[in-house]
Amino acid sequence: MPLTAEPLTDEATGTFRIGDGPTVRRLGFGAMRLTGPGIWGEPEDPDECRRVLRRAVELGVNLIDTADSYGPEVSERLIAEALHPYPDELVIATKGGLTRTGPSQWSRNGRPEHLREACEGSLRRLKLDRIELYQLHAPDPNVPYEESLGALIDLRDEGKIAHIGLSNVGVEQLEQAQALTEVVTVQNRYNLADRDTEDVLDACTERELGFIPWFPIATGKLAQPGGPLDDVARAHDATPGQVALAWLLARSPTMLPIPGTSQVAHLEENVAAAQVRLDDDEIQTLANAVVAG
Repeated sequence: MPLTAEPLTDEATGTFRIGDGPTVRRLGFGAMRLTGPGIWGEPEDPDECRRVLRRAVELGVNLIDTADSYGPEVSERLIAEALHPYPDELVIATKGGLTRTGPSQWSRNGRPEHLREACEGSLRRLKLDRIELYQLHAPDPNVPYEESLGALIDLRDEGKIAHIGLSNVGVEQLEQAQALTEVVTVQNRYNLADRDTEDVLDACTERELGFIPWFPIATGKLAQPGGPLDDVARAHDATPGQVALAWLLARSPTMLPIPGTSQVAHLEENVAAAQVRLDDDEIQTLANAVVAG
């Protein structure tokens, strides 16, 4: 029988503490898809998007990740419309440092004045006095890294953010940031079919930093019928996507997958992945699978 969504528990997902702050369940929700095509403009069905957010919280998700550039501004606004006033245990993480000029178009802007403006805009849209986790969305090659991070340090010192995270960085950039300030999370692209940032994941695991993989459900050709992912999924009456999420949760104790969707049914499918228990052989088989497409 296919898996059905059940409320998440700490035991099912494992937990991670964000710095010296709150503890969250390790299966979160990514709010990028609560927008129009190309992560631009309003979603086709805003009411369904708000239902997704409410259902996520009902199912025990207590980490929601977003960014000012999603829409832009649309994702953050919908989160506040759907969930404010927020449950006490809910952590909303957001990001600044990318700007938009159109669908699927992204530009980096790490100037301190822009990051301050972005953060203050996120505070207003999310209706928060302080953002628990604020992440530099991407290093800007035209701005000294220490200047961009300095802006986040200033915002933290002013009480506008509680903890600093990074996104789209390599190990060297992580080390540079750690030399300047405390970093609690890194958000990079990582999934079963794309492990290009495995070295960053390993560094985060070793240093007990949260690793937030974006695009976590991508499976590429690994999900083809008769392949290792398909075989494991069939053994668990699960979908390949659910197994991909279960593999991520097993890959590192600091892994924080944030699968996203704009449909309640897909959200429930993703949450049900917490019920999949892979054995050591299955984990190793998937780890050794040929990475393709």
